[in-house]
Amino acid sequence: MKVCGFTFVRNGVRFDYPVVESILSILPICDSFVVAVGNSDDDTLQLIKNIKSPKIRIIETVWDDSLREGGRVLAVETDKAFHAISEEYDWAFYLQADEVVHENALPAIKQAMADHLDNEKVEGLLFNYFHFYGSYSYIGQAYSWCRREVRVIRNRKNIFSYRDAQGFRKRPNQKLKVKLIDAAIYHYSWVREPKALQAKLETFHRFWHDDHWIEKTMIKAEEFDYGDTEELALFKGTHPAVMKDRIARQNWEYTHDLTKEPSSVKYKFKKWVEDLTGWRIGEYRNYRLV
Repeated sequence: MKVCGFTFVRNGVRFDYPVVESILSILPICDSFVVAVGNSDDDTLQLIKNIKSPKIRIIETVWDDSLREGGRVLAVETDKAFHAISEEYDWAFYLQADEVVHENALPAIKQAMADHLDNEKVEGLLFNYFHFYGSYSYIGQAYSWCRREVRVIRNRKNIFSYRDAQGFRKRPNQKLKVKLIDAAIYHYSWVREPKALQAKLETFHRFWHDDHWIEKTMIKAEEFDYGDTEELALFKGTHPAVMKDRIARQNWEYTHDLTKEPSSVKYKFKKWVEDLTGWRIGEYRNYRLV
């Protein structure tokens, strides 16, 4: 069994992505790793080159900045990295540049790939998610956060990145058949230096919206205001070891009043049903469980 990791990144230094930590977190169970480095305004290319591993293969790409609908450019860049994986590999392990895997989960992930290697009905592996917000101490609980997503897929080129690269489908437009495994993705998109986060949001909104929308809607600021938000919980676990230095470098403060309870009756009812049955009402599933 051979496994190739893949990801894409652009302006990873400027926008303070934990992309090095992301790559290193799954590198031990990958035989190779493709990194699509987009045309950047910073030292992202050198940052990736500084990962001293013979497993790393860099492809340099140019983003189509005219793609400004639905985050489509992110899927295009994902596909560039995926299609650079040669046919000798059985599984492709995808992480976005702000996603990290805990080292404790690596044996279970590798075992799941081995267990389902010869089961052609399984086209991918489904992961749970921790979405961190504001600091490394809080995780999002709102139903707007995706609970699960596919991150390991068969190395079949009829599979493609779907919409804004959140998940995958296969041609012509079918959901993948996947197995849920006991492993989680640690998503750190909303935990980064506030100036870098504000710059990232101002740039990335251009991949979803036109100039008129941005001028009318986007709040212009020096740094992102985390403010206050409902439906957070205290994170009680441990972070991946590769995140230790980054967490120690946190230079901003964020606290949340956990005594605040969501007032929505709808939210409380959905939470009650999920706690009782495990079923999340209205959950978007871009996959088919097998």
